[in-house]
Amino acid sequence: MNYALHEVLEVHEIAAFKTTCLTKSKTMKALVTDQLLKDIMQQDIDLSTRQLQEYASILSNAKK
Repeated sequence: MNYALHEVLEVHEIAAFKTTCLTKSKTMKALVTDQLLKDIMQQDIDLSTRQLQEYASILSNAKK
């Protein structure tokens, strides 16, 4: 599929931001002692990982 340049750049920007958020969540999870908060953070980590895989798929298809 052909994407406009601004669309590719927007997805790249979202992926970069999501990567930063994922890194922060993984780092902060190690410092948290409350189990409920750890569980919530793990859910966020799992969701963010799946979203980044989708963004990577979109970006790889955009380059073709």
